Amino acid sequence: MGWVGVSIVVRWLVGWVLGLRFPVLPRGSPVDPPRLSVLIPARNEESTLPRLLSCLARQSLMPLEVIVIDDHSTDLTTAIASEPWSDLTVTVCAAPSLPQGWCGKTWALHNGVLASRGELLMFLDADTEPTPDFLQCLVAAHQQLGGLVSVQPYHRTEKPYEQLSLLFNLVGLMAVPLGAACGVAFGPAMVTSRADYDRSGGHEAVAGKVVEDWFLAHAYERAALPVSAFLGHGQIAYRMYPGGLRDMVVGFNKNFATAAGEVRWIWMLAVVLWLSGLFWAAWCLPASLLGWPLVGDHSILSNALVYGAYVIQLLVITRSIGRFTWINLLFPIPVLFFLGVFVQAIVKLESGEVLWKGRLFSTR
Repeated sequence: MGWVGVSIVVRWLVGWVLGLRFPVLPRGSPVDPPRLSVLIPARNEESTLPRLLSCLARQSLMPLEVIVIDDHSTDLTTAIASEPWSDLTVTVCAAPSLPQGWCGKTWALHNGVLASRGELLMFLDADTEPTPDFLQCLVAAHQQLGGLVSVQPYHRTEKPYEQLSLLFNLVGLMAVPLGAACGVAFGPAMVTSRADYDRSGGHEAVAGKVVEDWFLAHAYERAALPVSAFLGHGQIAYRMYPGGLRDMVVGFNKNFATAAGEVRWIWMLAVVLWLSGLFWAAWCLPASLLGWPLVGDHSILSNALVYGAYVIQLLVITRSIGRFTWINLLFPIPVLFFLGVFVQAIVKLESGEVLWKGRLFSTR
């Protein structure tokens, strides 16, 4: 085995180190169930709210209240949230006009907290789909860990284009530490005590941040409060961009342009090392088959083995992240998609602005 082969093996092994350390939210029950307020920011969420509210109505731990904060929707969001949802107490709160310096989601949640009564605050995105025991498991985890506890939902894909998000889901998790007191937060599902929220400065401290979860985690750490994060496999899911390929590209542009600089360099270095091996594997088999330029072994068999090794790795480490099936076998396709969106995100980062949900935000 030459130096190219050794290098590829090392990069492949790095992938296992990064991909086999994804802790799932522990199952448990709260010792003394607290008064829980569930806060849902909603901007044009008529297609997602019914599923979430139906899920909340079946929880083993029923919240004190569910507050849907309407962020100036132009669809049936308010009407749907105002419907009766079994024994679930749902209140609709209209967010005031968006002041300068705030993002829509941070402003909505800030006002939702002001309107809430619970001692424990849970923030859920409107597109999340919690299982019946999710609330009790997340509350139990908070009772053990304190501070801010969050969960990254399992990515439920339906249409073929959604499979293209494979690398964005995977790289986003590989690039950060996870588990208890890891210092990372995921915005789709978070829980905190009201006292700790106030101590951290809450959403007012991250008012103008498009990717508010990263910076809210920093605010908690500055207040000497622990920040913990887990995966939600088997407990909470979501469809990230059901609106189409364009929405998915814009969404990933937003996330990269605003949060890439927050990743710790040591984690990023390891991820880049693994990605370079994946990119090489994506090139080597087609190159050996079609006679394209290739450094190292031109053998079709050896390059097929490298390709197969990465297929197996992707199949194993993505199981707890999302529903990614056939795309793992054709991973050069999401590699090309990743590179294309990466270039677009660099342009967005240079322009200093990103358009999201009809609003233009600064990435500076």
